[in-house]
Amino acid sequence: MKIDPKGRRMVTTSDFVAELEKVNWHMSLKEANECIESYTHSFCDISTEEGEARTFQMNNPNGGR
Repeated sequence: MKIDPKGRRMVTTSDFVAELEKVNWHMSLKEANECIESYTHSFCDISTEEGEARTFQMNNPNGGR
């Protein structure tokens, strides 16, 4: 996860897949998007281009506090 200068927490599908590869877990970009969408409800898609290489931003990173 990366934090931009405005403090927003973001993750790209490509970075997510690269981190999984480091622990020998292989996933396509499509599978990674499905995983992010299914299991992390605190992220929204803020991609600016079409395709499987997407960018997600964390909503409410403080857990509502």
